[in-house]
Amino acid sequence: MPPVVIENPILNSPFEEPKCHWRFSDDGITDDIVESRRVSSYFIPIAKPKKKGKAAQLAFDTEWTRDRIEENVFINRIRSRVSLWRKGNYEGITKTTRRLLEYWKNPERERKLFFCQIEAAETAIYLTEVANKYGDSWIENSIRQFNEDANPELYRIAFKMATGSGKTVVMAMIIAWHVLNKQANAQDARFSDAFLIVTPGITIRDRLRVLLPNDPQNYYRQRDILPTEWMEDLGKAKIIITNFHAFKPRELVSAGKLTKDILANGQNNSLTETPDQMVRRVCRELGNKKNIIVISDEAHHCYRRRVGGEEIKLVGDERKEAEKREEEARVWISGLEAVKKKIGIKAIYDLSATPFFLRGSGYPEATLFPWVVSDFSLIDAIECGIVKVPRVPVADDSMRGELPTYRNIWIHIRDHLPKKGRGTRDESGGEPKLPKELEGALYSLYGNYEKYYRQWEKNTEARAKGLTPPVFIVVCNNTNVSKLVYDWISGWEKKLPDDSNTVVPGNLPVFRNSDDSGNWLSVPNTILIDSEQLESGEAMSKEFKKMAALAIEEFKNEYRIRWGRDPSKLTDEDLLREVMNTVGKPGKLGENVRCVVSVSMLTEGWDANTVTHIMGVRAFGTQLLCEQVVGRGLRRVGYIPNESGFFDPQYAEVYGVPFSFIPCSGSAIDPKPGPMPTRVRALEERIACEITFPRLIGYRYDLPRERLTANFTQDSKMSLSTADIPTKTENAPIVGEPSLHTLYSLKNRREQEVAFRLAKLTLDKYFRDDDGNDKPWLFPQMVGIARHWLRECVTLKDNTFPQLLLLIEFAHDAADRIYKAIIASQDGPKYLKPILRPYDYTGSTRYVDFDTTRPVYPTSPNKCHISHVVADTESWEQKMAQVLEEMGEVVCYVKNHNLGFTIPYTFEGEDRNYIPDFIVRLNDGKEDLLNLIIEVTGEKKKDKAAKVSTARNLWVPAVNNHGGFGRWAFIEIADPWDAKNTIRAFLKGGV
Repeated sequence: MPPVVIENPILNSPFEEPKCHWRFSDDGITDDIVESRRVSSYFIPIAKPKKKGKAAQLAFDTEWTRDRIEENVFINRIRSRVSLWRKGNYEGITKTTRRLLEYWKNPERERKLFFCQIEAAETAIYLTEVANKYGDSWIENSIRQFNEDANPELYRIAFKMATGSGKTVVMAMIIAWHVLNKQANAQDARFSDAFLIVTPGITIRDRLRVLLPNDPQNYYRQRDILPTEWMEDLGKAKIIITNFHAFKPRELVSAGKLTKDILANGQNNSLTETPDQMVRRVCRELGNKKNIIVISDEAHHCYRRRVGGEEIKLVGDERKEAEKREEEARVWISGLEAVKKKIGIKAIYDLSATPFFLRGSGYPEATLFPWVVSDFSLIDAIECGIVKVPRVPVADDSMRGELPTYRNIWIHIRDHLPKKGRGTRDESGGEPKLPKELEGALYSLYGNYEKYYRQWEKNTEARAKGLTPPVFIVVCNNTNVSKLVYDWISGWEKKLPDDSNTVVPGNLPVFRNSDDSGNWLSVPNTILIDSEQLESGEAMSKEFKKMAALAIEEFKNEYRIRWGRDPSKLTDEDLLREVMNTVGKPGKLGENVRCVVSVSMLTEGWDANTVTHIMGVRAFGTQLLCEQVVGRGLRRVGYIPNESGFFDPQYAEVYGVPFSFIPCSGSAIDPKPGPMPTRVRALEERIACEITFPRLIGYRYDLPRERLTANFTQDSKMSLSTADIPTKTENAPIVGEPSLHTLYSLKNRREQEVAFRLAKLTLDKYFRDDDGNDKPWLFPQMVGIARHWLRECVTLKDNTFPQLLLLIEFAHDAADRIYKAIIASQDGPKYLKPILRPYDYTGSTRYVDFDTTRPVYPTSPNKCHISHVVADTESWEQKMAQVLEEMGEVVCYVKNHNLGFTIPYTFEGEDRNYIPDFIVRLNDGKEDLLNLIIEVTGEKKKDKAAKVSTARNLWVPAVNNHGGFGRWAFIEIADPWDAKNTIRAFLKGGV
């Protein structure tokens, strides 16, 4: 039957829990949409047939079909428990954790976090703070049992997240959650402020510097994980980032091999570090910290081979690769065991897109790590639009075999390419000759690339803002093949009869490294990389250095010209690593690279988001390997949702990787560039225009006397009903006896406890002095009022009881009603005061830094601390900013966008936050400046009156009565084109 081809696979918003998914059948994916979230599952690989011959060699079953998808029962059970806890308002967590979750999930964020990132953090929080309290100790018990079987000395918890879905952001969230909780309560043994982050190579190690709070590009600010005022506490953390190679014991004394053998004499070698010495070296910066948190990135590289496990006979390159993987995995896990023994490890958080056991590990290939607790798979990420959609050939006109020729090109070309280590070609001169299928594939994929490239060339606005060219990558199986492909693409030197050389241009014009005059370009368009050698930190082979010599010299010259520094202080490895890691990054050495030819796989963590085309020139034995290679091209260029709140699809065109997820239409539609964001930020040179403001969570009254009474009215009454919360739940199986779940454990609490809880909450919330101190001497009076309220004002409907008021939402509602009754009974003047946030009670323009694709208005350096005004319309915000900059009375102003300035108010019984439009500091002729809040009134919405009334009658009087934040006022402006007259008339009226 013809393959299903889906035009647009994106079904869900990236910011909400997925609501639907594409259905799989026995024939593979269908175009039927299932209205529910996809359950976590994994793909069961089919073992290769034992028969020999060409038919067996060509067998490669990669199709995802329903009968080969197995549900991850453990993950799905945890997912359901976390979901229930989320819907129940996160019961059982610390105040610090609640504040973090509220900040991460704030719907007003400019850069919202993905649902998958929040869910991963939620899962870590639930397992640490909640599960054991609420009857879910089976989760930890299961994880410990799984680890006992595979990692007996370690406690590992794994999060499966697709490439490009934001694992680094989740690491930052986990670090922030641990550190802030530890700072809030140093005695809480569940948390730590010391971290060891382990990576598979230098690329990721360097990229993860964004997890250091003092790094200029740290994710805590760049990705808005924390507001700046919390950064001081975060800065107290100890964080080490290293690649696992650091766990290899180093030589203590330089000696020859014979000397080492004699001294060792079959015993432990005293010339190399002991495990304790290795740990002291690696963890030196942690000082005397104990029981640390370890975060393992790309943790599928870390395992111990299963003794007595599955034995697969591997030969040739496969056997060598498996032995190398096993040795690397042994070094990594042995290093962690040594760290645990020396200083203690509280927990290890594994993050990986593919946390599976690999071939030769002793486990069945592609077996999921059993300690995985959260799963957001590649197909989930595709259906949410978080990553590019890989498009693979689904049909061609060759009619050779079941798959299109360019889908799995390796089987057609492998016998016609040079083998590893053989001198199959004179590297100094012979013409590069490729098999016709490979030539055809390169020409075909390049033809599509050229459309992307020409589109980029025409987009002058995007280029001016730093968008670098699209990138084409070729992944080869060995050094000889990579050099052959590299020369064919970029050009080569031909030796003439007189022993001189001439440059022969490459076959793909945009990728040529020579100009029209036959000279090599000063900056190459195509680079040749041996990523495996660069990642280990070891020296490149002489063979590869010879191949890359020309490019190395060209980049040294570029380095000298660009930064005026001496490149001789850099090793060749450092230079090429810098080029590789900065592909697609404006202003860096790799910014102009258009094509990367790689020996072996490009490394995990190579995060160029401009990759649009991938060519595989190697064998692919599993979908796991396919996903790892394709993953190098899945990062999106931009993350701006469309009007529906969804991402528009972006694509990665893939040849030679027999990948089977969602066959998407490989149409020849010209690629459309996404909108380019503008960076909006506070500018240090404009610090004189800084505006600060108080951050309130509510309002209270200073009462003229401390003799408390209450005047209960109809508004004081409250009904408890099972419509709000069920008190009985019946669980029943399909066959068997049902069970009844009740809230009787809550009902058994004493009613006296309810009165005490309400009294304490009302005091804590509303009866504090100006320094935030409580007033415990009022507690006896408050208990009496609470008891009176419980007797007179609470209505209990069927199956309810007063102890339901111990639930936090009901308790706050009750405290608010009691407080209003107390205020209503007081005679004499009542002074309104603000309830400030307990920690970060002062906000500032200095913390603003974000990207936006909305319309912007560049601000005047003399009037605004922030670089731009962000607009929701095409005119009125811009006009308002222009008016304020023209007014002599205006000292400085700011548009309240991503500033964190809100006014708490209540509408229809619900607590909300109002975000006014502008804050303006004005000289109105008085001793101090006036802080004027401006609301530009547009369409009259039903909650507008409540917002304006609260701002004018509660917020402004409360802040002015406080006396510590200057003078404040509030004004509505109906017409920005008459704003000058409106503001001046308001000032003349006296404030």
